[in-house]
Amino acid sequence: MAIEYREGDATATQGNGKKIIAHICNDIGGWGRGFVLAISKRWPEPEQQYRQWYQSGKNFSLGQIQLVQVSDDSWVANMIGQRDIHSQKGVPPIRYDAVESCLEKLADMTEQMQARVQMPRIGCGLAGGKWQQMEPIIEKCLLSRNIPVLVYDFKPE
Repeated sequence: MAIEYREGDATATQGNGKKIIAHICNDIGGWGRGFVLAISKRWPEPEQQYRQWYQSGKNFSLGQIQLVQVSDDSWVANMIGQRDIHSQKGVPPIRYDAVESCLEKLADMTEQMQARVQMPRIGCGLAGGKWQQMEPIIEKCLLSRNIPVLVYDFKPE
């Protein structure tokens, strides 16, 4: 099994079956730049629940995920894989070990739900990650468990 790459909008849930849209969040409660804007434009719930999660402080830390249902067959996975929002001493905010923990949790949920995962090139925008490092983590955590993964490169409709 391999990652399927497409051009388009990763928030567009097409086709039959259950779908989980995975994306990276920071650990300081910030929501307002990058891919989250596309999510918020389509659904208010992921942002609202992320902010409530942050304010509660309950399990809000690197490596944790929050699954938010946005339609009968679609969910958004808010995955905390980014430390702060700025580089610190030349180190970008992305935390690959936290992303791996998130994707392991996501794989468990995805298997139980019999869903597929779609995402942008997670962690490679504002978080400063490199796809060459992210792709093997996705392969290890999701593809090795036969979970279908679609990765979207944004192309305006």
